[in-house]
Amino acid sequence: MRRREFTLIGGTAAAWPLAARAQQPGGMRRIGVLMNLSEDDPEAQDLVATFREGLAQLGWIDARNLHID
Repeated sequence: MRRREFTLIGGTAAAWPLAARAQQPGGMRRIGVLMNLSEDDPEAQDLVATFREGLAQLGWIDARNLHID
């Protein structure tokens, strides 16, 4: 009986980190964008807007589950 109890306790202890890791939220993802244009440039603003729209179509929303630098 002691061998079974030991095996049960050892198996539970080994599975504990997997269960704990699965329950944690994914957290914020961070993307860095490097461009050779000024922030005020209309072309740069269009490119960034298109980039954000593409991410939104994939389910990534800035300030919700994503941070864009």
